[in-house]
Amino acid sequence: MAAEPMRAAQIAVVAMCIALNALDGFDVLAISFAAPGIALEWGIDKAMLGLLLSMELFGMAVGSVLIGNVADRIGRRPTILGCLVVMAIGMIAAWGAGDIQLLSAARLFTGLGIGGMLSSTSAMVAEFSNDRRRGLNVSLNIAGYSTGAILGGLVASALLAGTGDWRSVFLFGAIATCVALPLAYLLLPESIDSLIARRRPDAVTRVNATLARLARPAIEHLPPPPAHIEKPSLLTLFSRRYAGITALLTVAYFAQIMFFYYVQKWIPKIVVDMGFDQASAGRVLVAANVGNLAGAVAIGLAAQRYALRPLVIAAMLAGVAAISLFGLGFHDLLKLSVSAALAAFFINAGVVGMYPILAQAYPAALRASGTGFVIGIGRGGSAIGPVVAGALFASGSTLLTVSLAMSIGGMIAATMLFLLPRALRAAHA
Repeated sequence: MAAEPMRAAQIAVVAMCIALNALDGFDVLAISFAAPGIALEWGIDKAMLGLLLSMELFGMAVGSVLIGNVADRIGRRPTILGCLVVMAIGMIAAWGAGDIQLLSAARLFTGLGIGGMLSSTSAMVAEFSNDRRRGLNVSLNIAGYSTGAILGGLVASALLAGTGDWRSVFLFGAIATCVALPLAYLLLPESIDSLIARRRPDAVTRVNATLARLARPAIEHLPPPPAHIEKPSLLTLFSRRYAGITALLTVAYFAQIMFFYYVQKWIPKIVVDMGFDQASAGRVLVAANVGNLAGAVAIGLAAQRYALRPLVIAAMLAGVAAISLFGLGFHDLLKLSVSAALAAFFINAGVVGMYPILAQAYPAALRASGTGFVIGIGRGGSAIGPVVAGALFASGSTLLTVSLAMSIGGMIAATMLFLLPRALRAAHA
């Protein structure tokens, strides 16, 4: 199946996972659009609002680590369906929350489902793709998150303009999630790789059920088990066999995502401080997000023709050069927008390109656990990057100095991926 063209049912699985990640992107963005209305209605200060804005990020980190492991233990399909239920409950609870404490709890709970969804769908897409399309499909799956954030922003803006009620954003998210649940139930069979890795008594029957949906011939028995049967646990990720892989990929993702969020969080403030108005700052950020999406698609397309790891390393290093260009601080808005989009293109290509690398680095029995752990711990970089940049700006550093300092993250990430083959060889020795 890995060498054959993808069938319609496989394409449907990939498309459904991309749609689910787009839904994730909207759910994460919802609180940002609702925040002004929440602050006005409840009279909360910026410190409390900042904590509220971070709640789903904390939940996502925990969900990525813990629920990714659950997906390796019980299967991809039930985990994805469970994450959708969690997200729907969380969005409904946010819609009905009557105070900041309940809303914070609802956002934390929603984040658990979002984090688990990202790691589970990454594994699902990798396992339903053929060899030729795997890198592209995993990249498109992650790009779905950015697409959902962009389209969700347009929907949220329209809802707020039409209703004036911040709760409408969460209600829309709840309805969309509830609609997605039966679609996922119908379109997502269990992964064959997951069934074979877990080797339950009914595995042959369930594998054949999935094969029938894919219009593939049935099997009489499972392939022989690997020489080393891996137990899906966090401890296994740090066993002698996988510790090097896990450490290198976690540091790489952490460093690159820290670099990425410097661009995402600081562009509006940087542009305003240069003398432009807030509307112009918003347009520069939109340009950066267009660059993000283009970079995600480009790395996936390129991975069909060229070796993935060198491509990702090159993108990371190109991002270092591009952020230096942005750091020159052009006072022409067009040049500033183009330099921001160029930097975002390469930096996000480096982020997105890591997901298919994760899918290749771990066997099926550990694929969701490994992906979930790396992106869960790595999300710490999303919080640390803007803080470090803020401290550097507060100390009087120039835009170029801060940009070069933050680009160290890209160089660290590229170095970790350069060292990865040695760890992979050790794991398969």
